[in-house]
Amino acid sequence: MVICGIDEAGRGPIAGPLVMAGVVLKENIDGLNDSKKLTAKKREILFDEIIQKSEYKIVEVDNKTIDEKGLSFAINYCLNEIVSSLKADRYIFDGNSKFGIDILETMVKGDSKVAEISAASILAKVTRDRFMCKIADKYPNYSFTKHKGYITKQHIEEIKKFGYSDIHRKSYKLKALNQPTLF
Repeated sequence: MVICGIDEAGRGPIAGPLVMAGVVLKENIDGLNDSKKLTAKKREILFDEIIQKSEYKIVEVDNKTIDEKGLSFAINYCLNEIVSSLKADRYIFDGNSKFGIDILETMVKGDSKVAEISAASILAKVTRDRFMCKIADKYPNYSFTKHKGYITKQHIEEIKKFGYSDIHRKSYKLKALNQPTLF
């Protein structure tokens, strides 16, 4: 039975893209786990091994598209790209929503339970983190190498001081900025 594990990184941040990965492992890989439970160094090592030992698809949706069409659109788009690109008997997405893709199975905390989802989690997280570090020099007022665009106290203070950059998701409203929330 061929399994395609799917996971995303970047659903919650207020800056940067959504990144989703799908992985079909061709060989076993030791040390796979939810990317959030691994060190950055371990994720980087596993990233290269996953690339070598799998068929995979990484899909990104930028912040402007998320602002224009919404996060659900972005997730649905990524899922469709992965399902149409990778052949598998089962497609298992980490979480509890299929986002309109009937062929998907969902599994809460799947990134800790299914090796293919763990691998997808690592590919998505490392790809997104690398992007945020790469653009950090272009946005010196924001500590993207530190918080990667996630909503932290430091990031909120940076937005208060410097406003939104063109990499921020302006459709996300923050209570800390006295803005009404959309979600």
